[in-house]
Amino acid sequence: MSDQSIKSYRDLRVWQGAMSLAESCYRLVAQFPRDELFGLTSRIRRAAVSIPANIAEGHGRENTGSLVKSLRISQGSPKELETHLLLAERVGILAAPELELALGRCESLGKMVRALIRSLQDKSTK
Repeated sequence: MSDQSIKSYRDLRVWQGAMSLAESCYRLVAQFPRDELFGLTSRIRRAAVSIPANIAEGHGRENTGSLVKSLRISQGSPKELETHLLLAERVGILAAPELELALGRCESLGKMVRALIRSLQDKSTK
């Protein structure tokens, strides 16, 4: 967090990746049936948006402990998102190739979040 190049949460690669994932999820669910608007569509959007929102909130508190706490909260959202996506595929409203791409993005983002948490914790113990 002491890196001078990080002036805003928008400078964090993990936030940028989370925003890209949320954007792709919005595009993905746009093809879902209208009767899913208040079901899986809404849940997928909410889970996807909560990831960058939690990262931004933690960064905005301007202390490493708060950021780590928010990052840990945001770790659960990709798993929630994956679950909704898997269900969408099971009920036939999401094709397997689209599912695999989305799951890969969730996994990649999860790794980024874990790496940032470890990095912040390492810095705070030094």
